[in-house]
Amino acid sequence: MGDTLKGFAASILLVPLLLTGCVVPYGGADATTTATAAADGYARLDKAGIAQIKASKAARLDMTSGRLTKESVGLENGTSQAPDVLMREGVMSLEIQGPRGTVSAKTDRLRLNGMNNRSEFSEVTYFLTAGSLEDYTALIRDGVDRYGIPSDTAERWIDSISSRPEDKSDFALAPGTSTGLQVQYDLRYDGSKNTQVVIVHVSPA
Repeated sequence: MGDTLKGFAASILLVPLLLTGCVVPYGGADATTTATAAADGYARLDKAGIAQIKASKAARLDMTSGRLTKESVGLENGTSQAPDVLMREGVMSLEIQGPRGTVSAKTDRLRLNGMNNRSEFSEVTYFLTAGSLEDYTALIRDGVDRYGIPSDTAERWIDSISSRPEDKSDFALAPGTSTGLQVQYDLRYDGSKNTQVVIVHVSPA
């Protein structure tokens, strides 16, 4: 009888040991997926990915196909709210790789639009700022040179606001397409303020 009880007790101790060896640690599969998706160097825009962008102050997006899918940034097609990455301190280095070139900037805010039931985003938006009219016009001319924004319209706006620097002007320049993407500079100038803003919209060409 004693030997029988000892054998029964040993079998009870053995069962949890065997079960423990079969259990997959919590998060193991997700961790593998995250590591695989992040290995290509492109940003993820789930909660962990946004935290990583803020920590590294860098984000790289893949629009080499001409579009940006939710799947490519670690989001499900049914996600209903667009992620908005806002840097509380400093700026991030943003790179958007297009079919024929790269859109790059230093910005403190990144927004993705089109988060409904579609499988892709309709637009990527970021913000550029300047502390003077001189720096602001330099930003605009840089966009002309790098992205193919029409120079004639840009120069007409620069000439107009330079003659009345105290004025206010909201003006969207025609998009440039030299990167294989549409890059549009939405100018938000207010001479009464110390900081001037360009809202940049990047979308499929």
